[in-house]
Amino acid sequence: MATHFFTASSLDGFIATEEHSLDWLLSRDIDQEGPMSYLQFEKRIGALAMGASTYEWVMRHEDGRWGYTQPTWVFTHRALDVPEGADVRLTRSDIAAVHAEMTAAAGEQDIWIVGGGDLAGQFADGGLLDEVWVQYAPVTLGAGAPLLPRALELELLDVARNRDFLCGRYRVVRG
Repeated sequence: MATHFFTASSLDGFIATEEHSLDWLLSRDIDQEGPMSYLQFEKRIGALAMGASTYEWVMRHEDGRWGYTQPTWVFTHRALDVPEGADVRLTRSDIAAVHAEMTAAAGEQDIWIVGGGDLAGQFADGGLLDEVWVQYAPVTLGAGAPLLPRALELELLDVARNRDFLCGRYRVVRG
């Protein structure tokens, strides 16, 4: 069981625009069944974590429908609507406590930190992030939400090309 930050990034290191948009990402060509693709990655996930901005973007993009079957913890300091029947848990709790809950819920499967970069950084700060998967899109944004606003040592484990994307998988080096 491992905790992963799986995300896409612009070449200049942003995961969303200043307005929290991912429109730049959705216009790029990727093979959903190809190397390091989301569909293959998602099959091994038993629990998710995301920040409020990511959650709100997902809800807007999916017209208010919740597409995940895994239990999901949303870190937020504000009230958010949760679709009926969705296993979405709004939390203000400590990262370590929530990670323990997520680990129990995931069982033998992995944990996915969906976004944003600061949330993934908080998991890394607590020694709770094992891998970072980045699909680099051929675009620069100039500003926005940074990929991972932390100083981290990473070890490259794997690389691939998936159509427009340069994909990298890294292990977080501890100690």
